[in-house]
Parts: sequence; structure tokens; C-alpha cells
Amino acid sequence: MNASPTTPSVTEEAQKQPMKQKCEHHAECMKVIQAILDDEATDAEKDHFRENMDKCLPCIESYRLEKCIKDSLNFKIEKKPCPESILKTIISKINS
Repeated sequence: MNASPTTPSVTEEAQKQPMKQKCEHHAECMKVIQAILDDEATDAEKDHFRENMDKCLPCIESYRLEKCIKDSLNFKIEKKPCPESILKTIISKINS
């Protein structure tokens, strides 16, 4: 995993410390993980997650799994523009 200001990473110091095997806030952590991966997290959320993920094995594993899934989907899915006729049909049905 590449370390960057926007991507959480496990520090060498944190790797030497015992890690939590269970996350008490897993539902909240998953929301933040999704926000980070969708590039919708605030700087405070990113900083908080980056600081705390080093201590929590379930959060690290969840982040890596979700990132892998997202990267795989982005790589495999062919992005095609929507035909203009379909777009007009959808907009007209929404507006009616």
C-alpha cells in the first residue's frame, strides 16, 4: 500500500505494538473507511482514522479489503457514456 497524505498506512512503530483484535466501533469505522475510499471524508476523519487504524487489526483488514474491491471494480468496469437518447428519456420521466 502506498503511503500518501490521503491514504492511511501502518507505521513501523505501530507494527511493533500489540494490535486490537476486535474493534468496538466497527460500524462507525466502516462508515469512515467508505468515506475515505469515496474521497468524501473530511481531513479530520482521515487524520483520526490514520492515527487509530495502526492500533486496530479489524480496521486495517477492512480498509485493505474495501480498497482492493474498489480498485478491482475500477479496473474491470469499462466506463461508457450513456447514449443521449436514453439520457433524454430518463430526464423527461423524472420531470413528468
